[in-house]
Amino acid sequence: MGDLRFSWELVGSGGAVYRIADGASEHQALVGYCTDALADMLYGLTGLYSDSPGERFSFDCEPMETRWLLRRQGTEVAVAVFEFPDGATSWGSADETGGVLLWSSVAARGVLCHAVVEAAEAMLREHGEDGYRARWRRYPFPVAALQDLRRLHRRDDGCRHQPCRNGLDSLGGRADG
Repeated sequence: MGDLRFSWELVGSGGAVYRIADGASEHQALVGYCTDALADMLYGLTGLYSDSPGERFSFDCEPMETRWLLRRQGTEVAVAVFEFPDGATSWGSADETGGVLLWSSVAARGVLCHAVVEAAEAMLREHGEDGYRARWRRYPFPVAALQDLRRLHRRDDGCRHQPCRNGLDSLGGRADG
């Protein structure tokens, strides 16, 4: 579980490649700027700190939809990533698992959320808010979503990594108190 790795890299104009790996397998996909993809992921992970048994969010991979299903299992999260061939018909559907399973794993909530927080912070350090907006085009960098996730991760997972303790002020952004 501690082997979980996640990255988010802007490519070209209006695209990003994410990669997630758990030591046994890896998944990656190219997502487009038609949705606020990084914010959707951050807010989806934030939901893991509520009483909800799970969360879901989707990425527009033109023309496909890549849908992440997160199911809490105590302090762990089962992650399943599905691909639906036609996002125009599957987007928002109640069909949870009707797509093709691309990747699945189980990780501690704190490990999963920490990996995503670190990837989002790396994106902010590399591009800044203005640079991210210029490259992603349609949406600004999701500062509030990152702040919310980091705050909950720090509070409920007891993260001791210094960047999680410091907040965005250490990245040149706004602090999240």
